Amino acid sequence: MKRFVIGESRSQSTLFPELLDDYVAEDNPVRVIDVFVDELDMRELGFSGVDPQATGRPAYHPAMLLKLYVYGYLNRIQSSRRLERESQRNVELMWLTGRLMPDFKTIADFRKK
Repeated sequence: MKRFVIGESRSQSTLFPELLDDYVAEDNPVRVIDVFVDELDMRELGFSGVDPQATGRPAYHPAMLLKLYVYGYLNRIQSSRRLERESQRNVELMWLTGRLMPDFKTIADFRKK
């Protein structure tokens, strides 16, 4: 096998940058989505869940789910299941959501509301 390009062993440890920010370029559209949604007044726009409940399991903030939804819209990802999968493997979405990975039902319920 000397005449083929050979990849590294999967058990080889590597030194990736520790910051997820290093993987997202300065001109990447996810940075615009992040700033845009952060500037919105979610309460004034009528989003429910802006004020967290005192009891029960903590919910995802509506701003994070809106960022995920807008990302999907801009990248032609319509399926909630596919958005769930992308949030688990796509570095841009990991950066945008802060490595949160909501399940497809949470994403679908957010769209419906």
